[in-house]
Amino acid sequence: MASPKSKTPSGKESKRTFEQSLDRLEKIVEMLEEGEVPLDQSIQLFEEGIELSKECMETLSKAELRIQKLVKDVNGKFELLDFQ
Repeated sequence: MASPKSKTPSGKESKRTFEQSLDRLEKIVEMLEEGEVPLDQSIQLFEEGIELSKECMETLSKAELRIQKLVKDVNGKFELLDFQ
């Protein structure tokens, strides 16, 4: 599973964890809700937020698929079930 990437101050891309992406997304929402950011910067933040949201949703979808458990049925067969 590919990790989301972010730009470092030097312009190089680095891997970002789900938690880092979510934290950045929350900060962007706070900045936009405060309404103190100039329009151009608001648009850039909005675009970054959309990308982060997509990355987080993709990560969650992949995690959901992985969260499955093996269950042995009454006949002794193993069955793959969704985690609930």
